[in-house]
Amino acid sequence: MTSLDTYRLLGRSGLRVSPLSLGTMTFGEDWGWGAGESEARRIFDLYVDRGGNLVDTAVNYTNGASEGLVGEFIKEKRERIVLATKFTMARDPSNPNSGGNHRLNMVRSVEQSLRQLDTDRIDLLYLHAWDMTTRPDEVLRGLDDLVRAGKVQYLGICNTPAWRISQMQAIAELRGWSPLIALQIEYSLIERTVEHELMPMAAALGLGVLPWSPLGGGVLAGKYTKADIDLSGEASVSPTRKGVIASSGHLNERAIGIAEVVRAVAEEIGATPSQVAIAWTLANPVVVSPILGARTLAQAEDNLGALDVALSREQLARLDAASAPEPVFPARFVGRPMVQQLIFGGASVARRPSHCQ
Repeated sequence: MTSLDTYRLLGRSGLRVSPLSLGTMTFGEDWGWGAGESEARRIFDLYVDRGGNLVDTAVNYTNGASEGLVGEFIKEKRERIVLATKFTMARDPSNPNSGGNHRLNMVRSVEQSLRQLDTDRIDLLYLHAWDMTTRPDEVLRGLDDLVRAGKVQYLGICNTPAWRISQMQAIAELRGWSPLIALQIEYSLIERTVEHELMPMAAALGLGVLPWSPLGGGVLAGKYTKADIDLSGEASVSPTRKGVIASSGHLNERAIGIAEVVRAVAEEIGATPSQVAIAWTLANPVVVSPILGARTLAQAEDNLGALDVALSREQLARLDAASAPEPVFPARFVGRPMVQQLIFGGASVARRPSHCQ
């Protein structure tokens, strides 16, 4: 058992953060399914009053309403809060330069976030997604300039290939620019393919992992059955929560099967499926602080209860077996008995322990 005020260091930094983060993509009703101001305030107060200090938002969440609400809520507690936000996503769909990772959007996005949050600094700024067009040196120099200007304190990255993040971290270190300390990626019993490259990379390079959607968009909470399976390919943000989950690709037969195992484990230990799913992510030593997004106070209370859940080795093994991703090359090849024999010549070699490999 642990608590929100049992703080952890984020990556290689000395920044102290709670073992669960408060995600605020659900703050605001502009997308049709979020929490209104009063409910969002209750969720925020519950989290902070229990010692939570890492609040996560983005410039575009609920069309800016999320940052506006977060800025209002943190006013009297600003120095206690580690405030994280993100840039990349388009702020004005009619303007081609209002999105992306280039310096122009980066600076303008940060300026907009500072206004919406009504604060003088961003404690942790994430690149929200790799845009596949901007050069890494332009991104890194722009981010370093923001740190030197005092507008940003620490840097993180989301939703970017492992090879690109490794390249960027090496460039930052060689040039004396501000390094990345945090990696925010989708990680849950439903989405484990990040264990192939991104999680081991984070462990090796000193990035703290903050999983988003640890409940697989609610699938692992037991909200859906096989009757709800929907493989939506819509490009726009759905006005319903179920539509959003369907567009993620997670509302499928495999995911429902994993959720059934989660439910069985939860029944064994007197916990809820949500708590079991979150506790599983926390069992990974590379994970620092899963990001929890709740639309109601009851959901937030339930999710925070994951800190009280202890899964046995047998239960972890069952969950792992039900959700194991297929191996990929080169691990698929190198892990074969014949190749291991060729590499080690029959010698017994102790491996470094890792939940990711």
